Amino acid sequence: MQIPDIIIAIDGWSSTGKSSFAKLVASSFGFLYLDSGAMYRGVTLFALEKGFIADAAIDEAALRLALPGLELHFERDEEHGTRLFMGERCIEGEIRGMKVSSFVSPISAIAFVRAWVDERLHAFSEGGRVVMDGRDIGTTVFPDAELKIFMTASPEVRAQRRYDELVMKGQKADLEEVRRNLQERDYIDSHRETSPLRQAQDAFVLDNSEMTFHEELVWIQGLIQGKFGILQ
Repeated sequence: MQIPDIIIAIDGWSSTGKSSFAKLVASSFGFLYLDSGAMYRGVTLFALEKGFIADAAIDEAALRLALPGLELHFERDEEHGTRLFMGERCIEGEIRGMKVSSFVSPISAIAFVRAWVDERLHAFSEGGRVVMDGRDIGTTVFPDAELKIFMTASPEVRAQRRYDELVMKGQKADLEEVRRNLQERDYIDSHRETSPLRQAQDAFVLDNSEMTFHEELVWIQGLIQGKFGILQ
């Protein structure tokens, strides 16, 4: 199926499988995958390592001064897909732990952090043919994206998915703690003053609570064919 050089924006709640879905779309249709959530996690890891987060408080002044010196970029290879690097160091594993997860929503609620990330995402996506996931991609970062999708799933399914992901990576996890973390992140993300998480008016909703990856792929293939008049 020949798809034009468009931008596909995928938003939704935490642990709905946005990244997995976006990667599936990228590999299936030859798009570049950009994980905006990874960018915010990278900034959060940076702030933790620099000591800008202590006793649940964020030193925003120090972070604002240091942020221009942070070098985050994506690299793509056949084996791992798109991975986030801090300088020459791959940080994909480090940014997925509970420590970073506990602070990523407060960090991403800071206006100057969002502006910094948005600027880089626009640079990465010049020319289109990009699929990007996050929490404000279709509403703030790319409001003119040709295709917008909002992903959701039941709270129970989302918590179990996140728990299984952590366990599979060998990290200690408690299902109730994971559930609370997701609930807190959802509240912060949807109530923040800058670019809150919400469904774009022209977004197509994908509830994947009981869907397989294959079913998700079939769903978006049909959506793209219908929206862009692609016959094959």
